[in-house]
Amino acid sequence: MEWILGFSAIILLIIGLIGQAFELRKIRIDSTQSQLGSANIFLNKKNFKWYAIIIIGMIIWYIAERM
Repeated sequence: MEWILGFSAIILLIIGLIGQAFELRKIRIDSTQSQLGSANIFLNKKNFKWYAIIIIGMIIWYIAERM
């Protein structure tokens, strides 16, 4: 059972990180030059779904380690 939780956590983490990378790329292409260096790019609403997937993966990974 722990292996299933561990692998699912790793899969969620990988999906979340890759998805966020592509989303940041889209945001940077769409944004103007003045916003490129801004920290607000990480607070864009499009990123929150990827943050949620990453956090869920980390929680599942922690649970799998403690079992």
